[in-house]
This record gives sequence, structure tokens and C-alpha cells, in this order.
Amino acid sequence: MTETAPPADDHAAPPATAAPAGADARAAWEAWREERHASVTAPTGNLALVETRPMGPGEVPDPVAAAEGLPGSVTVTVVERTEPVSGAPEHFLRFWDAEAPAIRSFERIDTFPYDPAWVLDAAYTPVEGARKVAFEHIRDNGGTRDLVVPGDIALTVDGTDYTLSAFDDDGTLLLVFGDPTNGDSTYGAGRFLFVPHETGSDRVTLDFNRAFVPPCGFSDQYNCPMPPRQNRLHLPVEAGEKLPVAEEPGAREH
Repeated sequence: MTETAPPADDHAAPPATAAPAGADARAAWEAWREERHASVTAPTGNLALVETRPMGPGEVPDPVAAAEGLPGSVTVTVVERTEPVSGAPEHFLRFWDAEAPAIRSFERIDTFPYDPAWVLDAAYTPVEGARKVAFEHIRDNGGTRDLVVPGDIALTVDGTDYTLSAFDDDGTLLLVFGDPTNGDSTYGAGRFLFVPHETGSDRVTLDFNRAFVPPCGFSDQYNCPMPPRQNRLHLPVEAGEKLPVAEEPGAREH
């Protein structure tokens, strides 16, 4: 099976379930957790990515040829990115295995208990033009990639004012943030949070209960952006996803 993926860096798909307010919020959060489990274990979910193969200069990626002779559980896709120094397009073949060991051993994503105190209101100020902010990526050896940040998100957390940069991820605001839980109870390189925004509105809601482990927390074949300095919070964000959990080797034999 082959398909062609749209040009993208390693971000994530927006959630299917919106976050409501009030009494239904906890139930919607539980549904979101179920969606996350289904998403990361899907045949082309985060856990299924087993190889990202770069193409050499002048090579044309051919997913059909690359899939020849492979098991039926494997899907081959093409992804295009921009080389951060030259600006030239880079092409990669990606190999996804619906029967990858990471999927077979996966149990769950550990998550903090739902906490309505971590649903925060913030001001949103759009910025005219295609303003870009440099984001370091986990596999770029300290290099950065410029991503479009269409507006500023201003809020106060525990008495400290922040102006956060959420970039445009195919029409959706994606906040890459860090906090003191990283490397301890949560993924070391930071977490992601989608920020819903209605066109023309000057307010957004940041529901940190829906903060999630980035794709690179499930497979080292991803190249995820990391939080810039302005997106690093001083207060531990004890909400949202912590870390993926896999069963111990041989656990099913007992």
C-alpha cells in the first residue's frame, strides 16, 4: 500500500473532538484520550513509523517501488521538507508498519488527572504579514527552521506574563511549550497543544489538559520542533499527557 503525504514537518493532526466548557468538559476530555490512543496506534500513527529514508540530490521518491516485496502491513509515503540552510526542498520516504513492535508493546499514555484550573483564557493579537519564528528541531543538530506565527498569545500564569508563539500548522495554531516537568514526569523535549481560534476573535482558550506528547516521543524517526525560549513556562504544567507506557518484554508470556 502506498500514499503521498502532504508537505509538512513533524507536527501532528488536530484533534477531532473540540473542547467544550462546563459540565461536559471532563467527558469530552475522556473521549479525546480515547482518540489519542486510536491515533498513535493506527497503521500510519506515531508508533508505526519505523524508517524515514532521505533521498539523495536529484533522486525522485518512488513509494510504489520502495514498497515492492515488503509485508502487507507496511505503508510507504513521501514527505517533503525545506532544508534549513539552503532552502532547497528535501524529499524522504517513510515506512510505516501496522505490526511494528512499538505498537504491539504499547499499553497507554500516562496522563495527569483532569484539572479545570489548567483551562486558561488568553488574548490573541494577529500579526500582519507572514512573520516567522525560528524553531529548533530535534534532529537538526542545533539548526532551526522558520515557521509562520500568525499572532501573539498573551496570558498570565501564576503571576508571570507570557507572550507565546503558536505556529500555523496547516491552518491550526500549534503551541510547542516547555515547563519544569519535562524530562521528569513528561517528555523531555516539551509538549504540544492545539489552540482553537475563531477568525476575528481576540481571545483563545488554552486547555492544557489536552497537552500531548509530540510524535518524536513515540518514534525517533520524527523531526519535531522544540519550544523556543518564549514558550517555556516557569510553573510545572501538571495537566495533559505525561509519557507513553509499553509493557515489559515477555509480559504476555505470564
